[in-house]
Amino acid sequence: MEKLDGRKLDHKTRQEIRIRAVKRVESGESPETVIKALGYHRSCIYQWLAKYREGGEDALRTRPITGRPMKLNWRQLKKLYDIITMKNPLQLQFEFALWTRSMVRVLIREKFGVRLSDVSVGRLLRKLGLSPQRPLRRAYQQDEEKVKRWLNEEYPEIQKLAKKEGATIYFGDEAGVRSDYHSGTTWGVRGKTPIVRTTGARFSMNLISAVSAQGAMRFMTVEGRMNSDKFIVFLKRLIHNHEKPIFLIVDGHPSHKSGKVKKYIATTQGKLRLFLLPPYSPELNPDEMVWNHLKNHHIGRKSIKGPEHLKKIVLSCLKSLQRMPYKIRGFFLEPKLQYAIL
Repeated sequence: MEKLDGRKLDHKTRQEIRIRAVKRVESGESPETVIKALGYHRSCIYQWLAKYREGGEDALRTRPITGRPMKLNWRQLKKLYDIITMKNPLQLQFEFALWTRSMVRVLIREKFGVRLSDVSVGRLLRKLGLSPQRPLRRAYQQDEEKVKRWLNEEYPEIQKLAKKEGATIYFGDEAGVRSDYHSGTTWGVRGKTPIVRTTGARFSMNLISAVSAQGAMRFMTVEGRMNSDKFIVFLKRLIHNHEKPIFLIVDGHPSHKSGKVKKYIATTQGKLRLFLLPPYSPELNPDEMVWNHLKNHHIGRKSIKGPEHLKKIVLSCLKSLQRMPYKIRGFFLEPKLQYAIL
């Protein structure tokens, strides 16, 4: 986008742009996103935020105001924002892997020689459009190079081959659901945690499913642990009455790589092919969204009375999901999963 020359705008217009931009950042938007949308140079937003932090909205007006000197200039604010959003604290020799106000306070002191209280740091971070959030977990065993190779080379090749052979790509995964899983909140008397009555017994059931970017879904309940024989049963059901070839992408579970499974796939004469995701990379599998939907929007919000009740809820949810291809297609729209859209 071409950068906007603010000098060509009148004072009042420039003033309104500054104020609106800072308010957007205060409401939670990223400074980088806001300034890019406005067409200004990226340094501007950090200059405005620094002024706003020291003098409030008046500091953004064309009239200069007096006050104490800024402790962090716009360049320092920009550098601080980049460090927090792009680096893990462990990379900077901190002992904790999550950013806290105290750690940011130490970072500011060491990098810029400025001393701030935890309260001031919290205020500063919010001015930068940052907020405390629950992080997504990634296995430390994950190989980033293998993930990049999957995204940039391996999966695009699978897509090309599928297009050439007229195959449908499915992503498959197994999961277990438990009766004591819960999610969500409920209204209650302040200071008194509400109690939801449920059975004290714990029981579970295992499942396997597969979804496509076109909105198709197949699933099967599994008695006991998954093994090669049970996986083969699911594969047979998956290709049954399916005219086109199927490419199934799964993780590296031992049952997926067994010799017995390879022999079965060979008997399908090209009707079924199996591909493996990079190790420890569940965030690349759209089928994980099926289990998220089942657990957080159904199982986790019910009072389970027994094994049959659990099974009834699970089957009802998954059968309903099968009738909503638009929802399954929506799973593929998640930022980390859009690569899998054909």
